[in-house]
Amino acid sequence: MSDDLDDLKAMMRAATPKPDADRKAADLALARKNFADLQEVWDDARQTSDRPKAGLVRGVTDMLTRMNTRGALTATTALVALGMVVVVPDWRNAPALRGAQPVVTEADDSLADAGVRREAPVPEAAEEMVLDVAPAEPAPEAEAPQPVPMPSPQVARPESGLAKQRQIAPQAMQSQALSDAEGYAGGVANTAPVGRIEQPGSDDAMALPEMESEAFPDAVPNALKITSEEPVSTFSIDVDTASYGVVRSSLRAGYLPPREAVRIEEMVNYFPYDYAAPEGNAPFQPTVSVTDTPWNPDTKLVHVAIQGETPPVEDRPPLNLVFLIDTSGSMQAANKLPLLKQSLALMLPQLTERDSVAIITYAGSAGQALAPTPATERETILGALDRLEAGGSTAGQAGLQQAYALAGEMSGDGEVSRVILATDGDFNVGISDPEALKDYIAEQRESGTYLSVMGFGRGNLDDATMQALAQNGNGQAAYIDTLSEAQKVMVDQVTGALYPIADDVKIQVEFNPAAVVEYRLIGYETRALRREDFNNDRVDAGDIGAGHQVTALYEITPVGSPAQMSDPLRYGEAEAVRGDAGELGYFKLRYKAPGEDESRLIEQAIVEGAEAGSEARFAAAIAGFGQLLRGETYLGDWGYAEAIALANGAKGEDPFGYRAEAVQLMRLAESLSR
Repeated sequence: MSDDLDDLKAMMRAATPKPDADRKAADLALARKNFADLQEVWDDARQTSDRPKAGLVRGVTDMLTRMNTRGALTATTALVALGMVVVVPDWRNAPALRGAQPVVTEADDSLADAGVRREAPVPEAAEEMVLDVAPAEPAPEAEAPQPVPMPSPQVARPESGLAKQRQIAPQAMQSQALSDAEGYAGGVANTAPVGRIEQPGSDDAMALPEMESEAFPDAVPNALKITSEEPVSTFSIDVDTASYGVVRSSLRAGYLPPREAVRIEEMVNYFPYDYAAPEGNAPFQPTVSVTDTPWNPDTKLVHVAIQGETPPVEDRPPLNLVFLIDTSGSMQAANKLPLLKQSLALMLPQLTERDSVAIITYAGSAGQALAPTPATERETILGALDRLEAGGSTAGQAGLQQAYALAGEMSGDGEVSRVILATDGDFNVGISDPEALKDYIAEQRESGTYLSVMGFGRGNLDDATMQALAQNGNGQAAYIDTLSEAQKVMVDQVTGALYPIADDVKIQVEFNPAAVVEYRLIGYETRALRREDFNNDRVDAGDIGAGHQVTALYEITPVGSPAQMSDPLRYGEAEAVRGDAGELGYFKLRYKAPGEDESRLIEQAIVEGAEAGSEARFAAAIAGFGQLLRGETYLGDWGYAEAIALANGAKGEDPFGYRAEAVQLMRLAESLSR
């Protein structure tokens, strides 16, 4: 039997060709070339004179060079298996991201010709794992790699740069996605999953992981109040929707959003509701109703709904818009500057011949990219947008100063002037502290110019700064992560975003201790006001635009309910609280007409009456969803399944699918939370 085996071995040795060193070297060289071409990495752009003399990759290469064919196949198979184990991400918990700062130099101080020259950042403690990294002594005569031209957004229109619809090559898209995911602007190397790469502005564009450089306002959740001790609740209204966009982008990327990124009032106010239209001379109509609390059968929800009026187009005042556009290096990714261009292009058809548009850009320094131009000259405006490129640092202060100055020059009697800041939120030059920005914007708003903020992209999103700007600039904040969201913000709701109907809108509710033992305001933590601020017309508050809607929810505990969480005081008043239990409380609202200094008052009693309809139930479902994301302790055993069922049962008419999308996000959150 051994003779047969020996014969078989001899036959196999005779049939197996001898190793050819030259052929092996040629095959390896061809493989490296194909890999470099696929990754768009070439020797003349790498700025390296040699490969590392040591390290894991060099050692593996030398080992394969010395192996015969069968040994190499075995080794490479093992490496592939190892790589599969290493690169599979943990979608449940995106890891903290870290890395070295990239090398960034400005190519030109001129904003029109701004460019970026950069080298890929190298993750800490991983230099030996990177193929063809730069040596300790770079080639002395090498030139810096040239910037990759920015792709134009794909907006169909005739005879302009944007209309050419230059197609973005898959490799270029991949390069942009990786540069954003590697934290080019935030100085972090992304080790979390990148997700799908789609065309800029698509509904699934750039599912990106969380970055540790993102900043959100970390407000303390509203505490449960004892009515007999603190019967009055006061806050500023909020029509911002940025938090919902951030929550959506996080869930679509495969992880739960940071707790502080979830602002429940912005999630609830994201959706259009069928509220009663205003009557009489007031610019809006408040409606207060009471319904059962979904997560606690022994409490009630007080639902406050405000519907702003929508004046006819011919009655709107002329509009002066100054687009303040961040063109810093951090805006290079496809879901930032390219999506921004597409979004602004969508807005232009909504403007009239009485409106004017100007563009200020900032990246290292501020500059005027478009002088004040009639909104009907769309080719000129779109051409200026098309020429914008990302590069440089972020001189937010200089940009704001120039934008406010230009808006002041454009404004006239009876006209509305607004600065629209479009950025990823990275203010790393000039006034970068939110409190300092708050003071600066507070001074500027006295000029009558409104400031709105639109956020793009993730990775270094400074939501705290964006909130400080919008809240103190008499404007709104929105986050645009897809072209569909741009359609909603810049087209469907553009009148509310641009035309104010009421300034400094404040709400105050006094609860009746004879009927309500405890209460809590759900959300609005960053909008809390002191009791005395309500009647003080010098205290700034939120603003309402044409057609805007505002929703607020209180959870109240009726007197005698088993849901009461506080014990009666041992040394409190012995006699029962005086008052008429027929009223749950009293609602008051103050607002100023645009341009006026003295506020007006609207008030009404809060009583239990007809059961609230599907609009109130859907708002409650979203409020419950937000509390689940924040990990609130007031929900008991009520979870995502109950929130999904409630939202599905209260979707009502959903012409644009916003409510159906919310249900899908709830399902994603439920899966990710397990």
